[in-house]
Amino acid sequence: MEQKPGSLDQVSGVEAGAAADAAGLDALYGHLPAAGIIERSVTELFAGGIAGVSSFGADSAVLLHLIAQVDRHLPIVFLDTGKHFEETLSYRDALAADFGLTDIRVVEPDAAALARIDPDGRLHETDVDACCDLRKVEPMARGIAPFRAWFTGRKRFQAATRAELPVFEAVGPRIRINPLARWTTADQADYMRTHRLRENPLVAYGYLSIGCFPCTKPVAPGEDARSGRWAGQAKTECGIHLSGLEKSLTDASL
Repeated sequence: MEQKPGSLDQVSGVEAGAAADAAGLDALYGHLPAAGIIERSVTELFAGGIAGVSSFGADSAVLLHLIAQVDRHLPIVFLDTGKHFEETLSYRDALAADFGLTDIRVVEPDAAALARIDPDGRLHETDVDACCDLRKVEPMARGIAPFRAWFTGRKRFQAATRAELPVFEAVGPRIRINPLARWTTADQADYMRTHRLRENPLVAYGYLSIGCFPCTKPVAPGEDARSGRWAGQAKTECGIHLSGLEKSLTDASL
């Protein structure tokens, strides 16, 4: 039987193609320094179809500074969940000014979905996964939808769940690029110091991974950088870096 456009087989074929592309790119370019990965991705591999994604959190300055050296007009997608620390919002504006970033694109949760699913803003108290889906995964999927690829600042050292993180990986038909995947805490600190980059003020208080204020705590000595996220729960990722991101583009439940 002839397959209709948009069939599951067609979608699977596209995703398989993206996975093969990501593996090939990782083999060819994954060994390059972060600056080289960014420059080649912006100017050659995905020219005109790539963005950066930033939380403007604890480690965000390095990736944004590297991007700005290549193209300060590159779109930077920022997800405003409605639950950010005020320090994060101020830091976003300060870094944009520091680096001359001209295209900060703010995406927010769908207002109708918020009114229906989380009218009192307390969903995180009873269903943290549903809250992340509503306030982070679905809006971020909309944010990256116009692009073929995007940069993140994720690193292998940040958590055990990221220990095998590739530089290029497929998310549905798109490519996610992690130029800093191989960086260590020393690499991060050295770059910040060498370039005198502004630090998120919450870092001084022990917040080494910064998300929404109800679900973020300072990190205890000796724990990994993400241990302050959803502390006391089995949850380790909000979902925007998992396979559900692509699914949420067409998920009618949100």
